[in-house]
Amino acid sequence: MVQEVVFRKLLSFLEEDIPFRDVTTDVLIPENVVVRAHVIAKQSCVIACIDDIVYFLERLGLHAKEFVRDGAEVEKGSVLLEVVGPARVVLGVERLILNMLMHCSGIATEVRKLVKLVEKVNNKVRVAATRKTLPGLRYFEKKAVLAGGGDTHRYSLSDAILIKDNHVKIVGSVREALEIIKNKASFVHKVEVETSTVEEAIKAADIGVDIIMLDNMKPEEVAKVLEELRRRGLREKVLIEVSGGITPENILEYAKLDVDVISCGYITMSSKAIDMSLEVVEVIKK
Repeated sequence: MVQEVVFRKLLSFLEEDIPFRDVTTDVLIPENVVVRAHVIAKQSCVIACIDDIVYFLERLGLHAKEFVRDGAEVEKGSVLLEVVGPARVVLGVERLILNMLMHCSGIATEVRKLVKLVEKVNNKVRVAATRKTLPGLRYFEKKAVLAGGGDTHRYSLSDAILIKDNHVKIVGSVREALEIIKNKASFVHKVEVETSTVEEAIKAADIGVDIIMLDNMKPEEVAKVLEELRRRGLREKVLIEVSGGITPENILEYAKLDVDVISCGYITMSSKAIDMSLEVVEVIKK
């Protein structure tokens, strides 16, 4: 079922690129030409979403074979997958499958780099994504985070209760928000509160939330929150997530602290795509 949903999503992307016909290929290439092509990594990287691409190609009637799996680290020049089928179809899907693999593998590569960096100082903290994903690509971007060794965080607004600053402004206070949640929300949903000051964080812990997000706090402010939670005997009763403005340059400052999760929006919004190419290696039939 999931594969079919993903196939339809990729097919809609293909329809965007080929609304009617590929005028160049249709003019140049006869219908009966069959080719063998390889997708090649032109940089070292971590691979993501290749199984989705293979399934998509197979559903289009092509023969596809992957040589690596999601999460694999590959060197520059590695052949990632092979595609065999009508040249018109192979060339028609070329840009779509490359775009998807390049983008997703770029995210997985960046996540793997961060995870390895953080593990050097704290092997218990999780590096997580956020909901800062491009419309239509969330499934793929979140899957890429997982392939890189990161935590996917919420896939959607339906997954968990996260009380943010605008909720509090409308409702009145965190305490009032929690009272409403206790009466209306399902018991299966964890409750997280976004805080931006030491005082807000301690108040949220006192009230009894499951997770506290320390948003855009400096490392020294995070340290104060942790110290006060320990002093009050509350540290072990909540998960601590730090978020906001965290990059490879400052992530270790947070990882050295006693936090549980470090979430970074930039890994899905700003990771650089990996350079890849599709090359026809054999014309099998003319």
